[in-house]
Amino acid sequence: MTIQQIEDEIVEEFSLFDSWDDKYEYIIDLGKRLAPLDNKYRIDENKVRGCQSTVWLAAEYKEDGKIYFTADSDAIIVKGLISMLIRVLSGRTPDEIINAPLTFIQRIGMTTHLAQTRSNGLLSMVKQMKNYAVAFKIKNSQLQ
Repeated sequence: MTIQQIEDEIVEEFSLFDSWDDKYEYIIDLGKRLAPLDNKYRIDENKVRGCQSTVWLAAEYKEDGKIYFTADSDAIIVKGLISMLIRVLSGRTPDEIINAPLTFIQRIGMTTHLAQTRSNGLLSMVKQMKNYAVAFKIKNSQLQ
């Protein structure tokens, strides 16, 4: 599936809920389903700066030319948010990640329904994922 198709799928899932209480419950459920993060990634250099809660985000560039993300947070809503970002961006090339518009965030209403601190944290997570993509792209171009 393309990034756009996954974003559309997420928007469609959120359209099934009538209230934001239900949408928050769904986000919490997504967070609970996020694969556990290995303790070796719970290090300071993997912490996302700009988040009110603690968020660890690790990225691995594999031989297939794609980046794979793993993450965790001590806040269950944030864990759900990062799980959606991983769903959209993990397993993508650096260019795909860098150029991903991530319109689903606005389309499901997250920017208007999140507290300012959570919204800032979400933007910080996106920025960190794109920064990893830029770093891997630069590193890979230097090896060639």
